[in-house]
Amino acid sequence: MGHTGLQLPVVSLGLWRNFGDEAPFARSRQVVLDAFDHGVFSFDLANNYGPSKGSAERTFGQIMQRDLAPYRDELVITTKAGYPAWPGPYGAFGSRKTLVSSLDRSLKQMHLDYVDLYYSHRPDPNIDLQETAQALDLLVRQGKALYVGISNYDRDQTAEMVGYFNDMHTPFTVNQVSYNMLHHDAEDTGLIDYLGQNNAGLVAYGPLAEGLLTQRYLDGIPADFPIHRTNKYLLAHGTEAVVAQLNALNAIAEKRDQTLAQMALAWLLRSQTVTSVIIGTTSIDHLHANLAAAKKLEFSSDEVNAIKAILG
Repeated sequence: MGHTGLQLPVVSLGLWRNFGDEAPFARSRQVVLDAFDHGVFSFDLANNYGPSKGSAERTFGQIMQRDLAPYRDELVITTKAGYPAWPGPYGAFGSRKTLVSSLDRSLKQMHLDYVDLYYSHRPDPNIDLQETAQALDLLVRQGKALYVGISNYDRDQTAEMVGYFNDMHTPFTVNQVSYNMLHHDAEDTGLIDYLGQNNAGLVAYGPLAEGLLTQRYLDGIPADFPIHRTNKYLLAHGTEAVVAQLNALNAIAEKRDQTLAQMALAWLLRSQTVTSVIIGTTSIDHLHANLAAAKKLEFSSDEVNAIKAILG
């Protein structure tokens, strides 16, 4: 992460979907442990992840107790607070009480003394962002988090938070945002450049656009495709243009001896500021296929120009 001491694998495992109380525990455990065995030492969670809010943290906590406790010093465990996680006025957003209470809950659920990285999951429009920054700083000073980050903050909001963190000497490291080949606001708005200039990194969630950037949709995108809210505009004018882009990108991927998904991950990681991409999967085969993206991260100038022409 910039010039900080926080290092992440180029691919992190996210436990947003398909982990928690409705997922078979044995399958969740198998994926987490296999990921760790293959070099993935960063696990991304939040207080609202799982079919029932918090259940992903509870599932991970069981795996932590049962298998991963001896390897705690090798792991980077992250969690967040900001989206609704329990009833009442303090179950969401970024007040001091919300962030402190949520992290206490998360630590209990995951059987941890501290998390390596704690995020404000989204900016709170109802309060001064300085309160959120001060709460994150407090939790570092209490030893409950080693580093702090923000998620879903735009460039201007990021700049405001960086100012507060610099004043308090808080170990701010990262903004986690929606970023993929088709959704590149992080580039267009200057957010990536700003983070790089301020000794921080970007972690990309949704790097495959909920699976759009795979070979599954080369023949068409179904009407009920579960697009994430940050990517909805991609389909606003129909799916035909997107399918044409996917096929053009896939042709380049084939020439690179990669799948479309592997190339999509590598495309984001070509930036020195993009520290890690978060994948979510319950399939060992998909996990291994995505990890193989790290074998070929370089792009020729001709490939870069061709891809940029396709993406527009």
